[in-house]
Amino acid sequence: MKTSTPAPFVPQIRIYQDWLQAQRGLAFGSYDALWRWSVTDLPAFWQSIWDFSGMHSPTPASAVLADARMPGTRWFPGAQVNYAREVLRHADAAHAAGMPAIVSDNELGEVREMSWPELRRQVHAFALTLRGLGVERGDRVAAYLPNVTETMIAFLGCSSIGAIWSVCAPDMGTAAVVDRFRQIEPKLLIAADGVHYGGKPLDRSTVVQELRASLPSVRKLVLLRTPFASHAVEADSDWTAAVARDDAAVAAFEPEWLPFDHPIWIVYSSGTTGLPKPIVHGQGGILVNMYACGLHHDLGPSYGANNFGERYHWYSSTGWVMWNSQLSGMAFGSTICIYDGHPAGSREKPDWGVLWRFAARHRVTFFGAGAAYFTNCMKAGLEAKDCGDLARVRALGSTGSPLPEEVQRWGTAQLLAAGARSVWWYNISGGTDFCGGFVGGNRELPEVPGQMQCRYLGAAVEAWNEAGEPVVGEVGELVCTRPIPSMPLYFWGDEGNARYLSSYFDTYPGVWRHGDWIRIGADGGCVIYGRSDATINRQGLRMGTSEIYNAVEALPEVLDSMVVDLEYLGRESYMPLFVVLRAGAVLDDAMRSRINNAIRTSLSPRFLPDDIFLVAEIPRTLSGKKQELPIKKLLLGQPIDKVVNREAMANPASLDWYVAFVERRSPPGRAHCV
Repeated sequence: MKTSTPAPFVPQIRIYQDWLQAQRGLAFGSYDALWRWSVTDLPAFWQSIWDFSGMHSPTPASAVLADARMPGTRWFPGAQVNYAREVLRHADAAHAAGMPAIVSDNELGEVREMSWPELRRQVHAFALTLRGLGVERGDRVAAYLPNVTETMIAFLGCSSIGAIWSVCAPDMGTAAVVDRFRQIEPKLLIAADGVHYGGKPLDRSTVVQELRASLPSVRKLVLLRTPFASHAVEADSDWTAAVARDDAAVAAFEPEWLPFDHPIWIVYSSGTTGLPKPIVHGQGGILVNMYACGLHHDLGPSYGANNFGERYHWYSSTGWVMWNSQLSGMAFGSTICIYDGHPAGSREKPDWGVLWRFAARHRVTFFGAGAAYFTNCMKAGLEAKDCGDLARVRALGSTGSPLPEEVQRWGTAQLLAAGARSVWWYNISGGTDFCGGFVGGNRELPEVPGQMQCRYLGAAVEAWNEAGEPVVGEVGELVCTRPIPSMPLYFWGDEGNARYLSSYFDTYPGVWRHGDWIRIGADGGCVIYGRSDATINRQGLRMGTSEIYNAVEALPEVLDSMVVDLEYLGRESYMPLFVVLRAGAVLDDAMRSRINNAIRTSLSPRFLPDDIFLVAEIPRTLSGKKQELPIKKLLLGQPIDKVVNREAMANPASLDWYVAFVERRSPPGRAHCV
């Protein structure tokens, strides 16, 4: 008896190109040619994404691109969409194939699987509950929730009726949450009264009460009750009741058709200075750009012929835009696997195998995390083969900061040793600002460790020099010269678009300046060198801070590092380097010499630090980015409360050392410390 051989897996971007040839008569001899078409003929490209993804509208769009100016671009006027519709259209087929919608796990080992029909029922039930609580189209709904299934359902319920969603993670401080939510005046608050994070139960009942008291616009509270609260919080509904309904009205409910540019959610910038920027994205812009990004993610449905039972995981808290990316997996018809907890179990006794064991346990096929996570795993000496069967993992995703070449090589070797048949690194860079990617991966292109394979389709990304001219093979400002559908509609409460314009268009009017240094190679490969406002410039030679980190952190004794260049009003540069060393290592003359030699050999003697200081931690944002610019401003004499929001940080206590450092080194009356 003959056994059939499974058909080879075909990358989504290849399926799309075959569709273009069959349906549009378009054939491209290279990815570069495809990319150039996608950023030249914007109406044809974005219409193809709409059609290829199977999006539908009950009313036709009068145009794909009615106005191409930035900002103020008008996409698909007249079309109607709904994110929840796009997700739930997969329910019957995925369920018939035996695939769950969501697999969730947490620090306590509590595993839950939610079927597609149950997801649909709970989304419909919650949407009806929202209406019953007085929520209408355009009202803001604020959520203070962890990375659990209930949060996904809550968002989809909001989208179903046209409410505007905004979420903050419970690991954020009360003041940081209030700073965000107060700006958008939510009508309803959904909150958890406790979480389990970092190996500890954390009571949030008092915080929930403080939030409600600090947000006068909130009329109703839906409470997700947990075992971690110290006392009962009075609420208008608890979560269990809010999704309990299962009647004819739930079965008959359908998500509303919404205008293409109807707001879907409000996300926030890191807010290192001033109030965080409340960034408003549109339903249709997010959807159509999400489907374009999906070609690069190589994510498809977990059912049908061309799949491996797709299970998509990207570790994130709800406060990072990668939570939105994790959510998008369901719109592709994939099963999403979510983990609620600290990626290493706890800070006190880190166990970097937690997520690897999670991936093995739940048969994850796409495993994404921040670049700093993979670096920490390597530094900790993790052996992935000891974490279970990882043979199903076919992709490792990385973002948040540049991924060092040696870390990528380490990760590939680890996964192959753990049973994977092949490993594709999907290194990406984009932003919360437009909830998408600028540069990333293409499974069909060659991989170069430490680089991103290509610019995204539809993203007219260039590197510009100081004269505003595009350069190839040189480091320049990352700009996007043509609009992308998911660029912000506006900032909430931003009179005359003043903050929006100053954030992205102040340097090059009509051209998006992202604030990163990028080098684009002749082959289209890209390297991100960190934020352009934290770049080192010595004797006319610019260097991204990530290159210094790559050199320094390659030393086994160095667990983490941060460098700032303290140029001040034209005086000579002073560049201190702060390092975190492995337990037992000492920052003596020999160690300093090794660090300097690593920089001298890998980069240039020009970039040797003026001083090296031992610190316990490097300050990081909630999404894992090093707080270079705030520390630079602090060391130049600005007050700590003016340069950084502690409650928007992952490790706010780390700042104490730097504040004391400034006080020790600043003579009375001097405006800056060095």
